Amino acid sequence: MGDLEIRPAVADDIPAIVAMLADDLLGAQRESPDDLAPYATAFERLSSDPNQRVVVAVREGQVVGTLQLTIIPGLSRRGATRSIVEGVRVHADERGSGLGTRFIEWAVEESRRSGCQLVQLTSDATRTDAHRFYERLGFVASHVGFKLQL
Repeated sequence: MGDLEIRPAVADDIPAIVAMLADDLLGAQRESPDDLAPYATAFERLSSDPNQRVVVAVREGQVVGTLQLTIIPGLSRRGATRSIVEGVRVHADERGSGLGTRFIEWAVEESRRSGCQLVQLTSDATRTDAHRFYERLGFVASHVGFKLQL
């Protein structure tokens, strides 16, 4: 993997993060890299919340991946704390390099350090390659997810 750093994202990373979020068929429909203002507002909210971790992977000074980890205290499962992994993206030039695996391993370890008993994530039903990837890492497709667009 050579010289890869996983670090907290900073505001200057927003253009690179949004570019990766928009770099596929699904993301191209819902992201707007030409207007970064809403992303900057969201980033400020995320940065002020101690239960949010937006991180980037950087290689040779370039942002090559991103993910968001959310820590959620709860009552179910005997008061278990869980984490949600969201917005996982790897730059097209880095796909197949092992970065995705390293990223998810980082998220699992960070969840353990934060006292979580469960790590969960969702993946769009059309992303069958991603499903195989997560299953290879030990995740189980145990639930059916629902969303309501507001």
